[in-house]
Amino acid sequence: MDTAALKRTWSLAETLGDEVPLFFYSHLFYTHPEIRAMFPVSMATQRDRLVGALGRIVSNVDQLDEVTAFIQQLGRDHRRFQVIADHYDAVGLSLLTTLKHFLGDQWTEELAADWAAAYGVIATTMVQAAEESERSSPASWTGHVTSVDRRSMDVAIVHLQPEPAFEFEPGQSVAVETPYAPRLWRYLSPANAPRHDGTLEFHVQLVPGGQVSSAIVRLLKAGDTLRLGAAVGHELTLDGADLERDLLMVAGGTGFAPLRAHLERIDLQWQATGDAPRVHLFHGARVPWNLYEHKLLQSLTGRPWFTYTPVVSDDRSYPGRKGLIGDAVADDLFGPGPIAMVCGSSRMVRHTVSRLRELGFDPADIRYEQFATLDVDSDAAPETLDPPRPTLPAEQMGSSR
Repeated sequence: MDTAALKRTWSLAETLGDEVPLFFYSHLFYTHPEIRAMFPVSMATQRDRLVGALGRIVSNVDQLDEVTAFIQQLGRDHRRFQVIADHYDAVGLSLLTTLKHFLGDQWTEELAADWAAAYGVIATTMVQAAEESERSSPASWTGHVTSVDRRSMDVAIVHLQPEPAFEFEPGQSVAVETPYAPRLWRYLSPANAPRHDGTLEFHVQLVPGGQVSSAIVRLLKAGDTLRLGAAVGHELTLDGADLERDLLMVAGGTGFAPLRAHLERIDLQWQATGDAPRVHLFHGARVPWNLYEHKLLQSLTGRPWFTYTPVVSDDRSYPGRKGLIGDAVADDLFGPGPIAMVCGSSRMVRHTVSRLRELGFDPADIRYEQFATLDVDSDAAPETLDPPRPTLPAEQMGSSR
């Protein structure tokens, strides 16, 4: 298999802009109209997500060993769309037809065979993972909303009881669909560690033009239900060895949610054993009223293992730390040593990670989400996920919090 040719031809296809996804979706929906119901009514926010993600994944098939767990997770997560093997065939045929259309004379028998083989490897990996998952878990969960706490104009905290029992690790993300915006999914992180009663807590920030965040913040109420996908992602999870090291947590807005889940777990550990890693949290917001967990975090500073710095970027009258949160971290001379966990908007993550690297942090000690295209308001249909990449992508990583 000529993987260099796969990369080269996909790079060429990406330069053609919106024409490629337009042709792809037109072919997919014309040949398999039953698939159209899996996607949002409006495709405006879908753009090139499916074909873009597929092209990047398949053209990097030579890196499969590095991302097998991700591909398997992708297959398990997409059970929530009732995706079956026949759907993978339909999508693959539309992808190959699209490439043939735009590559013209470059679409040789050899290239066609390589693209078909590479897609077959990826699809088989996803299907096998989905089939295995069917034996132990449902395709999706129902989340019964028990309360919605509007903390500010922009932020709501949602409490829910999933059915059946929902398993996750602190730091993972969950695809969420609300009845007020059907077929639109947004990735959220539980803001709590697993609890004995099985409840979940989500923090949602209103994003201008975001249909899902608007529906949750403005319309969702106790008694409603949410639909949940399987928990995914491991970039922001911590294992036992990690919890023996100091932690630097940097959160923007509701990017605080997965870090709060870790704080809850660490506090429970400290109460039970008297032992906990030292944690310093920087929590940033544009305006001070969006430091929505300020009272909780202030009270937590009574723990010997925890310190906290709030940072506000847009209010010059704010009496505390002002400016960009990454600069605040650098100004406090945090050097290499702790594990750094960063979660927020793409701009905030890029800037903070850049400052941490300037401070000499080992890249392996800087944790941020790479598993998904979590954009401004992931109103996404199937295949919004991108494979992990070594550098920060242009997408809004983490800002779907």
